[in-house]
Amino acid sequence: MSDQSNLYDAGAPVHDSDESQGGSGEFERERVPDRALLGASKFWGMYAGEHAAGTEFMIGPLFLAAGASLQDLIVGLLLGNLLAVLTWRYLVTPIAIAKRMTLYYQLERIAGGGLVKFYNVINGVLFCFLAGAMVTVSASAVGVPFGILYETPASTFGLGAPSFTVLVVIVGVVMAAIAAAGYQMVARVANIAAPWMIAIFAACGVISLVQMDANNVEALRQGQYWSDAIAFVQAENGVQQFGFWQIVVFAWLCNGAMHFGMADLSIFRFAKSPSSGWAPAIGMFLGHYMAWIAAALLLAAQIKLSQDATANPGALAWGALGWTGIICVVIAGWTTANPTIYRAGLAFQGVFPKSPRVVMTLVAGGVATLAGAFPNLSAQLLGFVGTYGTVLGPMGAIVFVDYYLMQRFGLNDEYAMRNGSSINVAVLIAWLLPVAVGLYLIFWQGLFAAYAVVPCWIACGVIYLLLSKITQKPATVG
Repeated sequence: MSDQSNLYDAGAPVHDSDESQGGSGEFERERVPDRALLGASKFWGMYAGEHAAGTEFMIGPLFLAAGASLQDLIVGLLLGNLLAVLTWRYLVTPIAIAKRMTLYYQLERIAGGGLVKFYNVINGVLFCFLAGAMVTVSASAVGVPFGILYETPASTFGLGAPSFTVLVVIVGVVMAAIAAAGYQMVARVANIAAPWMIAIFAACGVISLVQMDANNVEALRQGQYWSDAIAFVQAENGVQQFGFWQIVVFAWLCNGAMHFGMADLSIFRFAKSPSSGWAPAIGMFLGHYMAWIAAALLLAAQIKLSQDATANPGALAWGALGWTGIICVVIAGWTTANPTIYRAGLAFQGVFPKSPRVVMTLVAGGVATLAGAFPNLSAQLLGFVGTYGTVLGPMGAIVFVDYYLMQRFGLNDEYAMRNGSSINVAVLIAWLLPVAVGLYLIFWQGLFAAYAVVPCWIACGVIYLLLSKITQKPATVG
């Protein structure tokens, strides 16, 4: 590969657009300069806070309710989370450090401003729905001590009680304000909260085991308490099965939009060293491993103690740790939603590039808060995260192919910037065709959503390369 590190200097000069000169200091439309780079601790703290966080209180119990065996969960999550860490480290981090641009600005240079605006709307809205689930989770905890219950309406887009909706608005405003303060504020909040939250998740798991009298090795090995809980849930909701490979693929690809989809280019562009790319490991193994299992145990304990299979995050934590559990759920929701709203704000800014990032982040926070007002959306996380990975993930293949393969095949990288086009047709077809097939298989053929992410990603990259070979003129050497 030729020296690509110098190819984008003309299109994205490094200059001092920080707060002292009227800029945002977030470098949304330029390379991050060396003076703004951050050490590894900022990333470890953020990933710990984001992934040992609010979603865990929802997803963990959903595994149990879906019929996953305890053994499959323990081994499957181990393998799937390892694959996720490797994907972040070796797929995302090298490109992020080489180019130091947001995903959205890179795509604008490759795909054209018109196409990226369309993509950014979809991207931002989907991220807002994910953040909205965290608003719901935090509000569920705030409401428990005041008797304001988290209740799921009959319809997917049914509102909760008026008092619960008010809580959602309050929580959403706070989350949006933190995200609007910028990446360093997001990282600072996560750094402060993460160690304490991780300890609380572990305590939830231990206390749940004690509540079920599963306090010896034999009880853990047999897992009868887990089997009994599954039987109780499925007696009410019908029999389901969530097998080993579903667990592996879900753990690997539930954040597919962030690693396969390259959304975290926007995060790792600030990294001083490639070693920062290992930071997701703390979120995967303490969050998507330990915390998911601990949260599932909370539901198993609640079923044994009260014969109640309602997966209310606030009530589950309250039953195990009282006020400490409530505070943990609230903060856990914040530390997931903050960086997600931050990403969504960058996406919306890609649609309106002259708008300040702070304003666009507040818009994203408003959309997330609106989504949080519909409690049933948070109960659809197992399917939703696979679907949004299927939609957003393939665009990461465009970035990958553009960076690693275009010049090797004698083609122009960043083609839209070079020829001044607003829509790179090769990108448009390469993205929409696999996604359309994937969504058809998910919604009309019943395919488990996460299974579609990698095939769509590969197909998108191959189609983009082939179409570029057909539509582009040979690259100019020199």
